[in-house]
Amino acid sequence: MEQRFTSITVEDTRELGKQLAGFLCGGDVVALIGDLGAGKTAFAQGVGEGLAIVGPMTSPTFTLIHEYNGQANGTEIRLVHMDLYRLQHPEEAEVIGIEDSFVEDTICLIEWPKIAEDYLPDDRLNVEIHGSGEMPREIIVYSNDSRWEQRLNFLANNRRL
Repeated sequence: MEQRFTSITVEDTRELGKQLAGFLCGGDVVALIGDLGAGKTAFAQGVGEGLAIVGPMTSPTFTLIHEYNGQANGTEIRLVHMDLYRLQHPEEAEVIGIEDSFVEDTICLIEWPKIAEDYLPDDRLNVEIHGSGEMPREIIVYSNDSRWEQRLNFLANNRRL
């Protein structure tokens, strides 16, 4: 199951993240895939805004993990934002405790997830962002898990841009 979106500006990318946040719930893992400058952090910031995160969300490139408190559908949740760009070996994902964030009261966003592929849940949502610089972005949102189908269809049918 996949949905495709076009983002003309960074604000569009953030807005799509914000809209997706309305369909997220505790236990969801979202893998953010794209080249440097594609808009992964902007998308994550939109998710944070949609989850009522207070304060700025920055890329955790050097700290690897940032945690925030927010709300998803009226329920308190923890948002864990990871950036695995600096990891050199898959085992490092285990060392930093990546799987500790895959719990019911947490939504987990992971930038540069490929290095940790073996540790990621099969039912994750993938957000692939193509493009960089001033170019429009093609954003492909997909999952191999059928439980995402209804949420993705609703997102596509109710997108506000």
